[in-house]
Amino acid sequence: MTYVINERCIGELDGSCVDVCPVDCIYEGLTKRYINPVECIECGACLPECPVDAIVAPAGGPDPAWVADNAAFFALPLPGRNTPLENPGGAYGTGAIGVDTPLVTGWTKESK
Repeated sequence: MTYVINERCIGELDGSCVDVCPVDCIYEGLTKRYINPVECIECGACLPECPVDAIVAPAGGPDPAWVADNAAFFALPLPGRNTPLENPGGAYGTGAIGVDTPLVTGWTKESK
């Protein structure tokens, strides 16, 4: 398991976590960021940088729904796309993806 970004990131695209990631594994959806579980080296540099404490370390016991959501962002075709994003080797080259997973798209504060 790797670091996971949870619901606290929805609507918060500060980018501090991206700036410190040494392997560029944090990707931007439309309203939330996602950590690529294959590309992440689990260094923890992103953890203290998140202004809303949305990043959870593996030892912190991330919610399985958000573990699955972060993995789905890369493993499944996103809305409007024919193929999965997979492991492009860094977010810088892809730019903002511009869509979110179905979980995030349907998320409301009442979803908690």
